[in-house]
Amino acid sequence: MKHPDDDNELFNRLEAELAADPAGDVVDLNKARSARSESADFGADRSADLQPTESGDPSEGESGDSAPAMVDRPAPAQSGPGLIDRIRDSKRLDVLPAWLKSGPEFADAMRWLAGHVGHTVAFHAVRVPFLYVPKLVWRSPLGLINALARIGRWAIDAEGEPLRQAEARRENSELYLKLSRQRDRRVRLRMLVTVLAALFVLGMSLFLVFGAETRTQVLAATVAVLMLGWLGAPADAPLATRAVIKTEVQKLTSDIVVKAMASIGIGQIATAVAKGQDGIKFVAPITREGPGWRADIDLPLGVTVADVADRRARLASGLRRPLGCVWPDADPSEHEGRLILWVGDRDLSKTGIVKWGLANSRKHDVFKKIPFGIDPRGRAQSVPMIQHNILIGSLPGQGKTASVRVLACGAAMDPSVELWLHENKGTGDLDALECVSHRFVSGIDDDSIKYAADSLKLLREEVMRRAAAMKKLPRDLCPDKRITRTIADKRSLKLWPLVAVFDECQNLFAHPKYGKQAGDDAEFIIKLGRALGVVLILATQRPDKESLPTGISGNVSIRFALRVAGQVENDMILGTSAYKNGVRATSFRPEIDAGNGYLAGATALPVVVRTAYLDDPATNAIAQRAHALRKAEGTLSGHALGEDPEAAAGPSYDLLADVAAIVPPSEERVWNERIAVRLAELRPEVYGGWKGENVTSTLKPHGIKTRDVAGVTDDGTRTTRRGIVRADLTKAIAERDENRGAA
Repeated sequence: MKHPDDDNELFNRLEAELAADPAGDVVDLNKARSARSESADFGADRSADLQPTESGDPSEGESGDSAPAMVDRPAPAQSGPGLIDRIRDSKRLDVLPAWLKSGPEFADAMRWLAGHVGHTVAFHAVRVPFLYVPKLVWRSPLGLINALARIGRWAIDAEGEPLRQAEARRENSELYLKLSRQRDRRVRLRMLVTVLAALFVLGMSLFLVFGAETRTQVLAATVAVLMLGWLGAPADAPLATRAVIKTEVQKLTSDIVVKAMASIGIGQIATAVAKGQDGIKFVAPITREGPGWRADIDLPLGVTVADVADRRARLASGLRRPLGCVWPDADPSEHEGRLILWVGDRDLSKTGIVKWGLANSRKHDVFKKIPFGIDPRGRAQSVPMIQHNILIGSLPGQGKTASVRVLACGAAMDPSVELWLHENKGTGDLDALECVSHRFVSGIDDDSIKYAADSLKLLREEVMRRAAAMKKLPRDLCPDKRITRTIADKRSLKLWPLVAVFDECQNLFAHPKYGKQAGDDAEFIIKLGRALGVVLILATQRPDKESLPTGISGNVSIRFALRVAGQVENDMILGTSAYKNGVRATSFRPEIDAGNGYLAGATALPVVVRTAYLDDPATNAIAQRAHALRKAEGTLSGHALGEDPEAAAGPSYDLLADVAAIVPPSEERVWNERIAVRLAELRPEVYGGWKGENVTSTLKPHGIKTRDVAGVTDDGTRTTRRGIVRADLTKAIAERDENRGAA
């Protein structure tokens, strides 16, 4: 085999000749070219050339030519690390599988096993009286014939007849006579056993017919019929059908992987395979890992995992597996050419709804990770929240709001968390959590956007207040100048965790009036609030520089990207060069992969996660538990108590009281547009310019819903418009006053 260094031998010798001849004589190129062929024999003749002559003077060898200089010194007898070092640096495999060491995964496995066994038992139990027993009865006559035939063949030693006939055809008389005598002995013994067994069966039959009780007769007949039916079953028609049809998935082998890797268009691999080589190196046996197969591969020199991830669709085609089953990943503990190829049995998008790990929990500590979903291998993935900010982005309809809901519910289940929710889409996706929110708004109108912008302004002031408060804390209580569980539990410090969610934040940051200041405030909070217990969760369906300022997208620490349109959007969410490195949320299929996304920052490397799903009833149940926890611990505040906490600068007013003042008791129902006009007359500096839509959005957080109200216009026309019932207003005021008194 030609060594790569052989190609450089020519240039090495030319350089040596030039260095030895400072006069710069012309080099004989023919001689230099011949050196290439001579270098092949150089290693074999090296030791002979360097041997001294018999006189002991090396100069008495070849006259006029000096011995060639050795470029690479010979390796020592013992090179590289010793045995202990090699053992110490080796990678130890887990004694127990991952699912056995994880409580949730073990519980899921046991639940699946119990369900599988229960289904199998129930499946066959239903078919025993109506299918299996009739089959056995129908087959019992044939079973009797088969039993008698088997006993007869055994008694006359029929199984040895072909062997005796074969020896007779070979005219091997000695062996034939030996087999015949053996057959005679067997037949005499077996016939005796058969006769005695027949007499015993006949006696037992007569006893059962004439001497046994009816119950015994029925039991014996049933057993006999069932046994004969079992013996009468054809080989191609088993009695029982399968309760579970196993999906036949082709086992992943090295040949399949090599062929697939050669087909994805990487030149180094394809060339090696064309020459009969593998092109890749398997550093460990292909093993079963979770619901799939894992192959650890060293790629050729210069080929990275990103090159393979870029051709994931081709690789799936080469493996003849759905795209959602093939997941090439890097190994963070190894070099950039180490590929972990995981091929699942089932497409990730077909795993169904992922159950949230805290769906049935009573309480959660936000200082611990929040369960978020599962990766393609079925392993649970969680998201840390404290000391992080989170950015979620995708195209519409890909599961973005569902991801936000999971994180918001996780924060709500910690009664010490102060929750600020801003849903600037107006569809009410987070309405269930309104009862536990310190600040809450749902809408896309200017007032809702202003409310969200005011929240960021208040959060900026809160960050500055917390920074001053943290500075005053004793060093033994706060050595790292970060919020801890101990500090958060000291309510007097007012340093509990504060989680602010801004769903559809592009409507806020792109607003012509409030967007710029809101972006500046958000950037300030992200940079400084992380260590002070202030967490921002931002979600957008339009990740561009106008809707998501680069100062925000560049400083968040945890990112989750579901399907996006292109490379720019991909890198806006997942970070610069994510697309180049093979982390591509553009590869997810529309609708099919809804709920699947790349999670970056929560683990050492970005990982694909299928998020858990919470529908409205499940979210409402969690919100009610969270409300009960906060009520029991006295941590309900702000909007959850019907208050308007720390409102933005402006005149102080009571909206409900003002509405009650301009709607007399005699007016049971009133249109919202008339309320807006009267409020503007009452307090023009506060309600000036209000319309009916403003009244609707501001009364909704207080539990007052608008409805169709019949009335008469100024010109006498009778019509129906949106309005309120005064009884709902008085009820909301009474409940608010009662809550204030209880607090």
